[in-house]
Amino acid sequence: MTDATATGTTETPLSTAIEEYLTSVEAGNSAAIADSSLREWANWLATERDATTLEEVAVIDCRRYARHLKRRVRDDDLKASTANTYYAYVRAFLGFCEADELIDRNPAAVSRAQSELPEDPGDADRQFWSERDRKAILQFMDRRVERALDGEAAVGRERAYRDRALVRLLALSGVRGAEVFRDPADDRRDGATWEDVDVEGGALRVFGKSREYEYAQLPERAAEALERYRRVQEPPTPRFPVFPTDHAPSKYAAVRDQLGDRDYDEARIEEILDANPVDEVVREYEVIVPAISTRGARDLMKRLCEQADLDVDGEYLKPHGARRGLGHKLYSEGHAELAQSALRHASISTTHESYSDIRASETAERVDDVLDE
Repeated sequence: MTDATATGTTETPLSTAIEEYLTSVEAGNSAAIADSSLREWANWLATERDATTLEEVAVIDCRRYARHLKRRVRDDDLKASTANTYYAYVRAFLGFCEADELIDRNPAAVSRAQSELPEDPGDADRQFWSERDRKAILQFMDRRVERALDGEAAVGRERAYRDRALVRLLALSGVRGAEVFRDPADDRRDGATWEDVDVEGGALRVFGKSREYEYAQLPERAAEALERYRRVQEPPTPRFPVFPTDHAPSKYAAVRDQLGDRDYDEARIEEILDANPVDEVVREYEVIVPAISTRGARDLMKRLCEQADLDVDGEYLKPHGARRGLGHKLYSEGHAELAQSALRHASISTTHESYSDIRASETAERVDDVLDE
């Protein structure tokens, strides 16, 4: 069952066709992003559609992939523009295969497949943390830690310190959520670990949007919160995630997998787990549990905003909105170059484009001044 029939007699593995396509893409970020997007798509096809060869890719597969991207946008896991970009790489790849006469037509270019793509509203839904909301959530997190220390909070001390460090990191560093939390759709984004944190140097090593490792700035207040949280958490190894998951089944699975890799037999592993709380096993045996996921971080921010009684136009403070809020604050106060550096934009033109609304407002004020004269 296929909408793409090969002209040859043998089937072409998707991985082979992708490699051939990538050799035709110009070097640089475009090639790196295309590589990542296409391999993620191929993995999705193999997992969800049981398709591993070029000839198996049908229009319905592309339609379902577009719907998968739309779902990720609805879950706030992707921006609509990013989802459309991911699909565009797939369409370009299959177009290349059509031109190379590997398939008869491009199934991703069919209108019924593309009709499932999410609409891209541009900047209309670009939330950013206002200065008022940023101060309010930071103050709430400080009070929550104090209540936890006094035994008056609904959460324990470690959890209160963890959540405060997470919110300060988002609010003050300009990191992207996918750079510090685990992205289940990208096996290279497994969350920041303690060996990535340089408190004294004021830097955090992250796997950036460029698909390369970069250093994000770590202001003093964020660094202080991370250091205090580290003392409370006492991570068993520097490779432990800064923000580990609270999902108990994931912890048990990590213990079983990693102790099994160390030649513990199943009976012994279960004996250890039956005799001890899983968190104690994780610490004693230096098991590395998964980091909190990007979706888990969003759910956490929803709960924190509800507890802080923060209503942001009927929504909540989204992780990526913190990055935009920081850039907006810096740019609006005349620090365009600092905003570029803090957000790690490749060029100042990217920063100007991101905050064109501020430039337009400033231009309007200057025009009014001239006309008034």
